[in-house]
Amino acid sequence: MEAGPVDSGPTDGDWAAAEALLRGLPSDARVLLICHVNPDGDALGSMLGFGLGLRRLGVRGLQATFPGPPEVPEPFRGLPGLDLLVPAAEAYPDPDLVICFDAASESRLGDLVDRLERAGAALVLDHHASNTRFGGVNLVDPRAAATSVVAEQLLTRLGVPLDAGIAECLYVALTTDTGSFRFEATTPAVHEMAARLLATGIRPGDISRRVFDTRPFGAVRLFGEALGRARLEPAAAGGRGLVWTWAGLDDLARHGQRPYVLEALIDSVRCTAEADVSCVVKQTAPDEWAVSLRSKGAVDVSRVAVALGGGGHRFAAGFTGHGTVDEIVDRIRAHLDGAVIGSVTG
Repeated sequence: MEAGPVDSGPTDGDWAAAEALLRGLPSDARVLLICHVNPDGDALGSMLGFGLGLRRLGVRGLQATFPGPPEVPEPFRGLPGLDLLVPAAEAYPDPDLVICFDAASESRLGDLVDRLERAGAALVLDHHASNTRFGGVNLVDPRAAATSVVAEQLLTRLGVPLDAGIAECLYVALTTDTGSFRFEATTPAVHEMAARLLATGIRPGDISRRVFDTRPFGAVRLFGEALGRARLEPAAAGGRGLVWTWAGLDDLARHGQRPYVLEALIDSVRCTAEADVSCVVKQTAPDEWAVSLRSKGAVDVSRVAVALGGGGHRFAAGFTGHGTVDEIVDRIRAHLDGAVIGSVTG
């Protein structure tokens, strides 16, 4: 049974339990690493970086996967550790250990959720405050800027030294979830971790160009269309303002683009000066949409996302919606006033 959301970091007992699980693994143990559907840089980077660390510990039966089509978004196709990836259909059906990365709830594991029941043990690494603690052992730290922070801490406790491969994966994860160190979660500890990763010799300029500054021309044209249909609602969110837009499957097909390109669209919308809350609604199936929410600080968008079946953080959250775009945005509006920081919800 799932527990409620957490608001504090792992206890000494949680860390000890995680270490015991991993130190007790025989070299031939079947270990399945899973990150969430439609993986972003933190999900993939944390999972692959940790997998490379386990390999250095001598664990040989490693597989990494995620639900849905086995397609790695273009910005992440140069990551070390991609040889660990297998399609979801080929993942161990009954692994000795499952380790989940950057997933706030079982629902984010899609069709792979059955591995939790079949596995000998389940470990969760995450940083979402909305995490439901669905693992047998949970390392969930809402204060961490990224799941990669938790992953690096566990590797350090296990005595795994950083090398360039591990560091590149964790650096991609860290920069993705901090918006290249621009978001509120960027603390002195984040920069200290980045310094440790850079000390291995990885090249931050090359990584940033690949992850943030490279986009197909078709995606540029698609973004132009989506931004052209953006709507500003200054009265929404208790007067803090909402800006939103959407992109459908027809848009992707017309411009010859894969769905992953839309993950960056929110960054072009969230800069709107007149709105605290930004939203992008991205079609994934005829009646299904992936919804990204961002806040500049006056609204806790995780409250909205959780109320609508998703999760996330105060400044960044999301959920899966069904129906038309207008119906989905209507549901978001209905929850925004109650998500204003300092408001009282029933």
